[in-house]
Formats: sequence, structure tokens, C-alpha cells
Amino acid sequence: MNIKVIAFDADDTLWHNEPYFDEAQERFCELFQDYASKQEILGLILNHQVKNLPIYGFGIKAFTLSMVEAALELTHFQLSGKVTQKILQIGKDLLLKPVELLPEIEQVLTALHGKYKLIVATKGDLKDQHRKLHDSGLGAFFHHIEVMSDKTEVDYEKMLGRLDIQPQDFLMIGNSLKSDVLPVLNLGGYAIHIPYHTTWEYEKIDFEIQHPNFKSFSHINQILALLHVN
Repeated sequence: MNIKVIAFDADDTLWHNEPYFDEAQERFCELFQDYASKQEILGLILNHQVKNLPIYGFGIKAFTLSMVEAALELTHFQLSGKVTQKILQIGKDLLLKPVELLPEIEQVLTALHGKYKLIVATKGDLKDQHRKLHDSGLGAFFHHIEVMSDKTEVDYEKMLGRLDIQPQDFLMIGNSLKSDVLPVLNLGGYAIHIPYHTTWEYEKIDFEIQHPNFKSFSHINQILALLHVN
């Protein structure tokens, strides 16, 4: 490998995120427990999220709008203002969650800083992701932050073009095989998967990846040995 740029996903790679969404969905399910089973409600939210991705994109605000639409469907459009306010509060509470770093992140970034150009490449709401990076205290490690509308091959190509870097000089590290690994491998770059204990259904794939440019590690500090960094 002749890596020049290393990109880190943000949510569930640098800091915890998905458990907050799980908690929010639990609150939503409690609000509408008289209308459907928990499994049915979760499926309904997911359906609206996926349907809305081309319009709303990713992030908490998009998730909140999808919850409102799910609630309208559950109540046959008889949703009260009071309950609507409770749904909006769930979204606001998500936006105010503290940033809790994952273990070993600071150690790894400290070891890599100055040896590689480090960037953040993430999806989500622009304002929220910048807020989380600021609150994390990690901003000084990164040369650039890219909040992408999606993580397709085209999105990565555009980002690499802005950074004036070739795919073969690029390494992506993240918790999503679908978003952080497959598109980068298809472009000829390198990717490392660091699994998180819970994954959004939309980000799951149902096959194993076999590729010479791909590694999967259980702990993020294992990348240091791969990159020959002490």
C-alpha cells in the first residue's frame, strides 16, 4: 500500500451514534404501542426512511420527518398536535446528545497524525456532524471534513477529485460494509471495516466481502500494525 489519505467515518466509528437512534425508536414505539406491534412500527419507520432518502438524505432531521410520516400512517392521519410535538422532541433530543468517543480513537489518531493526511468522510446532516466533530475535541487531527449526501462510488469519486488523490492512495475506515467499504473497493481504493455492535438495517449486506484491498479488524488500534505505525 502507498496510502496518502486516510478517511474515517464519523458515526459509530469515531463516536457512538446508533444506540441513540435505537433509544429514539423505543420512545416512538411506546407512543404508538396501541396501534401496532414494535416490529411493525420499526419496519414502518425504516420503510419511510428508505423511501425518503432521495428527498431528505441522511441524518436526524430526515429521521424525524420519517417518524412523523410513520405516525400519520399509523393513526390514519388523525395525529394530534400534542403527539406531533412529542415526536419532534424525540428528534431534538437526538440533536442534543453528548458526543462519546469510542475506545482507542484518540490513541489511533495521535499515532497517525502527521504521517498521513487524515479526513472525516461521513453522511448525515451538515450542521449536526460539524457540531459533533467540534464537541468531540478531535477536530485538530483532521485536514478536512466531508459530509456527503450519500456514499456511492460517484460520491467518493467527487471527494477524491476535490482532494486531488487517486483511489489507490486512499484508505477508508468505517463500520458500514455497504457505505464505507464496497464503493471504495470498487473504485480501486483500500477499506478497513471496524464493526460496531449494532448496525442500522439499511447499512447491512447479506454476503461476505473477499477482496485483496479489504481488511476487517475487531479493534481500531489494529490498523496501526497494518500501517507500520507505532
